Amino acid sequence: MQYKFSYRSYKREFKQPLQTSQGSWQFREGIIIKLEDNLGKIGLGEIAPIPWFGSETLAEVRQFCSQLKGLITDSLITAIPDNLPTCQFGFSSALSHFLPPLPREKGRRNYCYLLPTGKNALQVNFAPLNYDTFKWKIGVNSVTEEINLLEKLLNLLPENSKLRLDANGGLSIKQACEWLNFTDSLEIIEFFEQPLKPEYFEEMLRLSNLYKTSLALDESVANLSQLKDYYRRGWKEVFVIKVGIMGSIFKLREFLLQNKLDVVFSSVLETKIGAEIALNFAQEFSERAAGFGVDHWFKDDVNCLDNLW
Repeated sequence: MQYKFSYRSYKREFKQPLQTSQGSWQFREGIIIKLEDNLGKIGLGEIAPIPWFGSETLAEVRQFCSQLKGLITDSLITAIPDNLPTCQFGFSSALSHFLPPLPREKGRRNYCYLLPTGKNALQVNFAPLNYDTFKWKIGVNSVTEEINLLEKLLNLLPENSKLRLDANGGLSIKQACEWLNFTDSLEIIEFFEQPLKPEYFEEMLRLSNLYKTSLALDESVANLSQLKDYYRRGWKEVFVIKVGIMGSIFKLREFLLQNKLDVVFSSVLETKIGAEIALNFAQEFSERAAGFGVDHWFKDDVNCLDNLW
């Protein structure tokens, strides 16, 4: 089937730059796409690349969209190459609106709340927050400094809550061992996310056997081919899946149905259009809190998608 195709850009500003071991992030930019069939039915999708995480760039997305000249077909969507994973996600998401809906279990969605980095996490007022799972990015300051901050943070977190630590691949093996020696004594740590760079997979495997703290792959599994590869290479712990950059939602769902993985789904700081698709995966394939408690990071841009067309 052929569809009319159009797209519009958006730009969201963080209340304060998001600091990670990969650097500072001030704006979230992406593209909303619209498909329309010959009956006037519309399907929306979102393309929200993260180049430093392994996706294509926004410039490459715009180049791909512009060469379509306002028309696309089912077969062209299926043929989008793997080096354009966020385009695969956006177009397959839009296409899904023209297909019979999948059965979904209805229930309360459980989210993980992304804390500010460093000492700013100590300023959070936890009392009004309706969350029981939190995530704190580390690897920004020294291990000693951050462990000292974590000890203070543990006294502030709600009772019976869980905490995820995320290094974004920013630690050395020595630093990772320092952290794991500390976290092994803490029941509150749900898992430690990507302490080492993706190229240190064998070292990650060894750490997973040496320490009792659960480890998770994140940057290592930025797309579907990587997810399949590390699963086949024997990773038995947690996989963090960012659906928005993973590629085709149809291929991802097929793989997850065929293989039993311990997965948690995480935001790519997309808008509600892309998030809704990803959250459907979270409800279908994981009981862990979805890493989508991120809206508080953005300035008041509730109208950022209004009047795109």
